Amino acid sequence: MTVRAVAAVDLGATSGRVVIGRIGDGRLDLELVSRFPNGPVEREDGLHWDFGALYENILAGLAEAVRREPSVESIGIDSWAVDYGLIADGELLAEPFHYRDDRTARGVVEVHAVAPFAELYQRNGLQFLPFNTLYQYRADARLLEADVALLIPDLIAYLLTGSAVAERTNASTTGLLGVTTGEWDAEIVSRLGIRARILPPLVDPGTVIGTLRPELAQRIGAELPVIAVGSHDTASAVAAVPLSSPHSAYISCGTWGLVGVELAEPTLTDAAREANFTHERGVDGRYRFLHNVTGLWLLSETVRAWEAEDGAAIDLPALLDEASAVRDDVALFDANDPSLSAPGDMPARITTLLGDDAPTSRPTFARSIVESIAAAFAAAIRTAVGLTGREVDSIHLVGGGSLNRLLCQTTADRTGLPVLAGPVEATALGNVLVQARSLGAAPATLEELRELVAATHPPTRYTPRA
Repeated sequence: MTVRAVAAVDLGATSGRVVIGRIGDGRLDLELVSRFPNGPVEREDGLHWDFGALYENILAGLAEAVRREPSVESIGIDSWAVDYGLIADGELLAEPFHYRDDRTARGVVEVHAVAPFAELYQRNGLQFLPFNTLYQYRADARLLEADVALLIPDLIAYLLTGSAVAERTNASTTGLLGVTTGEWDAEIVSRLGIRARILPPLVDPGTVIGTLRPELAQRIGAELPVIAVGSHDTASAVAAVPLSSPHSAYISCGTWGLVGVELAEPTLTDAAREANFTHERGVDGRYRFLHNVTGLWLLSETVRAWEAEDGAAIDLPALLDEASAVRDDVALFDANDPSLSAPGDMPARITTLLGDDAPTSRPTFARSIVESIAAAFAAAIRTAVGLTGREVDSIHLVGGGSLNRLLCQTTADRTGLPVLAGPVEATALGNVLVQARSLGAAPATLEELRELVAATHPPTRYTPRA
């Protein structure tokens, strides 16, 4: 049996990792090589990513991957969306801003003065999120100094290879990509005062971006190509969702919960715009018609606050077991309330929303959080059904949230639909599959790739309770 190997760099908003993916003759598995922290750092001018540390961790992880598996054939990179770095004279101008930095409020006002949201939705199909890249660009004075602006995965690929491109799934989150054309929208770029030359050429998943710079090939231990994958982590995750039927919805759940259905054509109705559903590009030209729901961020921030209060770590699985044992109804809050978007003292902010109904015990408080997230998931599924007219008969929940049994069960209960949980590593699997297909080591169609995921990583079923 011939087994092929690739290296996947998978970056999330709270952590990153490098994994080895192995594929061949019905085999698809991952080996974790390194995991490292990621998150916002406060600087004098606002909230940034500690990009220097992130990049060094990536290089170290890739070197270890090659040491463990010398037959690694390529590298693929995925990350969170919308954030970017600016390159001038071949160098990074400054640390990339974090999407939660509050400078974007000014960008929203200025962009909508030039192009109202209703018009933008017809052009780019994106839900309104105040940190979408076009709002960040409008608020970033450094843009005038840049030769090129690169989203995070493209930035890392550039530093590795010297080739500046924009992978299309992630470019679709900028607000500057035409929703129907899949190309940069030159008119809106010009109207917003953005210099067209900072937008790099677009490429599709599976394109070879370039080969490692010689000095990096020496450090990593191999002269490897970097292949564009679904570089928006949700695009990679959805590519690996083992959809059980054409009527399945999906939830990619981690810090965020991305809730939606896969479409062949956009749904650019007023109702879709008012419901704040987005059209992000997927692998093979699909549309990820989805809504962003605040996900496990609410629970992780709450636990972080409690740990700071206690001065000790909290056993999260034990806490969730206790929360599962709560039998009384719990109060719900709006998981998407804007007051919950920033870091810091999450329990206090949730308590404010719940008022007199706020639980006093931590297990009940955790149960309230999980139930509120599940309620938001259920509402988004119902809205997707109403907007598209598509029947939904099951929900595939992938990512870190698939390990949260309470969340999976409450989502099934609140939607009345079976939830098929897993794989937890959907994003890395999607990254690996697109690389492998480009190398001729994986099936050709997206459906066949998903069948391979289902066969090698069968999901866990949660049936709705009466």
